[in-house]
Amino acid sequence: MNLTIHWTFLPHTDPDASLAFYRDVLGFEVRNDVGYGDLRWITVGPVGQPGTSVVLEPPAGDPRTTDEERRTVTGMMAKGTYARLVLATDDLDATFARVKAAGGEVVQEPTEQPYGLRDSAFRDPAGNVIRINEVR
Repeated sequence: MNLTIHWTFLPHTDPDASLAFYRDVLGFEVRNDVGYGDLRWITVGPVGQPGTSVVLEPPAGDPRTTDEERRTVTGMMAKGTYARLVLATDDLDATFARVKAAGGEVVQEPTEQPYGLRDSAFRDPAGNVIRINEVR
């Protein structure tokens, strides 16, 4: 079996702020930007990796989601406990400095973890945690 990650989904609360973060701060390219009524789905991905995308979606986008579930998800997003994305770089210090200088909200400075990784973390405008691992 040969599987790859094609798309993953992260919720957003402000499509323009999320677009600016993923495009301007992380340097992702915009692959699609679709609106339906007052909802908006934005597909972004790393340059040079057309087979891997992140779809930024409204937390209310699935019609099966109840109002109570929406409130729960939105509350967890605000605390940064709902969703996360883990990225990789070969130069964590330079990547961290660039993201921080571009206005990324720092959650964790570059740190050597006891489980063998060196990483850092930011929050996107919706509260999603973006961890960046150093690939050695």
